[in-house]
Order: sequence, then structure tokens, then C-alpha cells
Amino acid sequence: MLDFPRWKRIAISLALALGVLLAIPSLIGETNARRLHMEVLPRISLGLDLAGGSHILLEADIQDVAKQRLAAMEDQIRSQMRRAEPPIEIGDVSTSNGSLTFFVRDAARVDAAFELVRSQTAGIGTSGQRDWDVRLVDGNRIVMTPTQAGLSSFINEAMNGAHDVVMKRIDALGTREPNIQREGSDRILVQVPGFGDPAALKALIGRTAKLEFKLVDQTVSRADVEAGRVPPTSQILHLEGVNGQPGPPIAVQRRAIINGSQLTKAQQSYDQNNSPVVSITFNSEGGRRFAQVTRENVGKPFAIILDNVVLSAPNINEPILGGQAQIMGSFTVQSAQQLAIALQSGSLPVTLKVVEERTVGPGLGQDSIRAGITASIIASVAIIVFMLMTYGRFGVYANFAVVLNIFVILAVMAMLGSALTLPGIAGFVLTIGTAVDANVLINERIREELRRGRNVVMAVELGYKEASRTIFEANATHAISGVIMLILGSGPVKGFAVVLLVGIMTSVFTAVTFTRRLTAGYIRRRRPATLHI
Repeated sequence: MLDFPRWKRIAISLALALGVLLAIPSLIGETNARRLHMEVLPRISLGLDLAGGSHILLEADIQDVAKQRLAAMEDQIRSQMRRAEPPIEIGDVSTSNGSLTFFVRDAARVDAAFELVRSQTAGIGTSGQRDWDVRLVDGNRIVMTPTQAGLSSFINEAMNGAHDVVMKRIDALGTREPNIQREGSDRILVQVPGFGDPAALKALIGRTAKLEFKLVDQTVSRADVEAGRVPPTSQILHLEGVNGQPGPPIAVQRRAIINGSQLTKAQQSYDQNNSPVVSITFNSEGGRRFAQVTRENVGKPFAIILDNVVLSAPNINEPILGGQAQIMGSFTVQSAQQLAIALQSGSLPVTLKVVEERTVGPGLGQDSIRAGITASIIASVAIIVFMLMTYGRFGVYANFAVVLNIFVILAVMAMLGSALTLPGIAGFVLTIGTAVDANVLINERIREELRRGRNVVMAVELGYKEASRTIFEANATHAISGVIMLILGSGPVKGFAVVLLVGIMTSVFTAVTFTRRLTAGYIRRRRPATLHI
């Protein structure tokens, strides 16, 4: 136990030196770190409760999920019927009352159509239920209705997709350690430390960013558009207005030429008049489709639609080749940047509305940081004095371990990219207080062995060996509790669990391995006949 080969002594020293080095940027602040050319080293970021920032709770529109699923299934069924050999003609398609219904024109093809529709449904997990209920009504009408299990599955998929999109949009802001997590089945919590503009945050993450290019239906007269009369293959949308008010109506074809899913790049730029625009690039399929449609419709207007609002409806003066285009509208540089981020991250698969928002100021966080630092200093001084008075030289070793443990905790948290929260500070102070537990157990066991008449080497050897078993078992139970809090907890609970788990690992290393190295070195050098402990 007291035999430390040279390589092991060097490894322990290097590990602790690296821990001290990586902890320094978090202790001296970002400005001083740049001055010392240490800005490339990782730093601990502060959580929302310490740094301030924006807190937003988003809720999904469940009815929107159901409508989108019905629309997607309608397109899927139409496509499959056209691809059948021979094609199956259907008509009177309706998505009212939460069901997709249509009739098969050829009575001889009803069975084939029914089987084809059944093949488009899928099972839900191992429950044996399917996502759609398919019925045949009146001999030639097929009715498809989402089951409850299917609707729950659709909502879960949409929320997972929405979570990923929100994460991408927040990451594009360049903020560190945002907290983005699902709450319940239809809510997403967003906390962005250091971002004090919740209105801009809402504008960015709440935008569906569903981009579509559609041809304008020029067969509909202005009077019919004003009266809301358009053929089934068209729809009425409004041009972008001012001050949030809708502009004049316009008739566009329902079928999109191209949509946002075929984008590969979106960025803010400027047009020839130096006005902010969003430049977009399509993938190969989108570029080919866009070129084909613009080539076939030269001289006709097409609408650029974002979230069912027509941003502009320019004429196609010539075929647009190369897979690139510009989105023009009443943009500022900031709004164009936000739209570019939204398009680049993909459209939200479900409409999200803000049900709770608040801005957390940094003042409370600064008070908490000062209180945490004060508590840490008081706890450290009290522990150092107690260990010195109780164990003498071995108390000095334990105090070295406590100080190094503080540095190593900060270093590990910085490398993990963890954010320090208010409960994390509490966990930090608690870790300092419990970091010497291992040394207390070891020192008391050494005392016990000395009282039994053991010599110095044997007493120290048995003290570390027997106490280590108890130390590892005790910390294992703490670690189990910390892992459970980390997995099941959220926000403050998770911040406390992270510091607790990191503190458990580092305190065992510094309190057992490091102090054993110091003790072994002292005994080898001095060869004491007795120990004052």
C-alpha cells in the first residue's frame, strides 16, 4: 500500500497539476483569462439562477399535430394510388371531423385500394395497436381515423423533433449551457443563461419557419379572392402586412413547388439595393425542381410563403438555375438573421405557443455567488483549523487534499462543460465539508492500529487498507443517490447532482491516493519510530 513507484508519483502529480491549471480560468474570470492567454482553456459557465437570462415555457398545439398528420397521410395516399398498377382513381377526399375519407371510383379496385391503405399504417410498439383505424363504408368509401395510441405516437415524434429544432436554434445564438428539456407530453422548457431578451428569444424559437414556394393562381378573379371563393386546388393566403396586421389576400395553389425541407443553407445577406434579405441554397432535388418549375412558368408570379404568410409574390422573369434564391421582405438585419437561423435549423414540426416567460436578472445571482464564496471560505477555514488541531501533520496532508479537491472539481466541471447553478454551489460547499471524511476514517484507523501496538509502517498500511473499503462503500451509496438525481431530476436538482458526483470522485482521489502518497514519502524519508496523530 505504501509502495509508490516513480511513474505513479509522476502520474499523480501531473493529474493534480493539470487540475489546478484547468481550474484557473474559472477562478480568475474571462477578462483575466484572455490577458493570460488562457482563453482557449475550458471555463465553468453559470446557470440561469446565477448569470440571469431568459426562461420560456412552450406548449404544443395538439390539434395542429393532428391536422398535419391528416394532411401528410392525404398526400401519401394520393401518391400511392397514383403509383399503383394500374393507378387507382379516388375522389371526394375530405379531412373533416378528424378523419381522412375518400371513395374509390372503380368498384372493382376497392379491395386493392383497401389493402394498399392498410399497408400505410403501422403498429405502435408491442401493444398490438395500429396508428390508424381503417374502415370500409358504403361499399366504396374508405375512412382512416388516427387511433389514440397513434395520436400519442405522432405527438411524441413531433415533440422530439421540436426539441431538436429548438436546440439547434439556441445553439446558433452562441450561448453556453442552455437548459432545453421536455416537460410532460406537450411542453418544452427553455432556459438560456446570459440572454436577457425574451422577446427576441420567443421570435426565434416560437417561429414555425415552414417555408413554401407556390404558384399564384391567376385564374381566380380579384372579386372571388375578396369573397373567399377559390377552387379546391387553391387556397387564400394574405400578404405580409405592417405592424402585425395581415395584408391583402392572394390566391395560391395548394401544392407547393418546393419547401423548406429541401434547403441546405440559409444566411442573411443583402440585395442589390443593400436591403437585408435571406439567401437560400437548395439541395440537388430542390434545385432541379425549382429550375424545372421556373422554366415552365416564365412570366407567371409565384409566392414565397413563410408560416402561411406570403412574404412576396414576384414574377418569374427567367428560369432560376443553380439552386439558389433570395427571400425578400420587410426585413431588418436582426429579423433576417433570425429567419436564416430558423430556416437553417429546420421548421418546427408542431406549432409552439409561449405559456410562461420571465427574465431572471443577474443581481440575485451575484448575491448568491458572493454568499457561496463566503460559505466556501468559511467552511474551508473551519475544516483546515479542525484538521490541524486534531491530527497535526496528517491534518496538514488532509488540508492539502481539500484545497486540491476544490481545484480538481472546478477543472472536471469545466472539461464537462457543466453549468454552475445555485444548488450546485450548495453541493460544492457540502462536498468541501465531506471531503475530509475519508481522512478522518483513515486517521482514526491508524490511531486504532497504533493503540494495538502495531509499528508505524504496519499501522499506516492497515489504516489505509481497512479504511479504504469503508470509504469506497460509503461513497458508492452517495454516488447511487447522485446518479438517480441526475437521471430523474431536472434544472436545480440536476445541477446539485452533477457537483455531488464530481465531488465524490475527486475527493476519493485526493483524500485517499494523494494523502497516501504524501504519507508514504514522509515515512520513507524520516522513518519515524512513532506517529503523533
